[in-house]
Amino acid sequence: MVTKPFGRDRTIGIAIGVILFVAAIALPFVTKSFFVFQVTMVLIYAIAILGLNLLTGFNGQFSLGHAAFYAIGAYTAAILMDKAEISYVWTLPVAGIVCFAFGFVFGLPALRLEGIYLALATFALSVATPQILKLSPLEHWTGGVQGIVIMKPDAPFGLPLNQDQWLYFFTLIVTVLLFWLAHNLLKSRTGRAMMAIRDNPIASRSMGINNSIYKALTFGLSASYTGIAGALGAIVVQFVAPDSFTVILSIALLVGLVVGGVGWIPGAFFGGLFVLFVPNIAEQFSKGLSGAFYGIILMGLMFLMPAGVAGFIAMLRRKVLRHEG
Repeated sequence: MVTKPFGRDRTIGIAIGVILFVAAIALPFVTKSFFVFQVTMVLIYAIAILGLNLLTGFNGQFSLGHAAFYAIGAYTAAILMDKAEISYVWTLPVAGIVCFAFGFVFGLPALRLEGIYLALATFALSVATPQILKLSPLEHWTGGVQGIVIMKPDAPFGLPLNQDQWLYFFTLIVTVLLFWLAHNLLKSRTGRAMMAIRDNPIASRSMGINNSIYKALTFGLSASYTGIAGALGAIVVQFVAPDSFTVILSIALLVGLVVGGVGWIPGAFFGGLFVLFVPNIAEQFSKGLSGAFYGIILMGLMFLMPAGVAGFIAMLRRKVLRHEG
């Protein structure tokens, strides 16, 4: 009775994976360039939300400041491409390392804070970052309020792809790699330690886990993921400016996390879809009342799926198994 549902679930999972793989490969060839751009941005937001999920969903730390790490990653890529003429490919690991350092350093003093107090500290970071990027001493590097314009790269090796198609495949490869790494991390001893701290910090400390170092490392890793997403966003959008990374972006990423499902890796994709498309849908109802319609849509989703898409899928699965049992 136990192995049959497990085997069936695995078969269904493999079938869904194959369908998604074929659809992902075919998508840029059967849709318009603008939609390809939108799906690319969904993948980028999914990476950023996954980074936030590692921190909040799997380690129990709250953050309203991930727009700051997204901005640092975006500016790292833009500055390296514009000032140093470094290839866009190499800007991603550099952005990840820089944001990991920032996240780790910020995470150390934040260890004294928990819950809403940590959220408030990260909120302050998110509010301050756009203003810091506008400072005159940094204007040579950041471009000040005018930002930085960068060139969209062409497909390498003479591949018969336009720029949007190539960046979609490039982003898809990076997304798959980062999600695979996150999955393996959470299955490892380090991942189990992260989740033990989330579930019961006192018990985890009694088992010999260094809560402080693991929290700081998780903060750094989360920032690294979000920074890589920011670097990809800069490359795809071709422009960075301080006002693109306000606290509204931090809130949007948190909303995407909750909608997709806290503590569920695939939920980041659903969160990315929500972050990109729902504001546009709300504007189609009324540009003047887009915020109101956005709130109505969000409240409706939370009423129907109080635990996000993850909880909704789990509920459907339980109903199917109960019906068959």
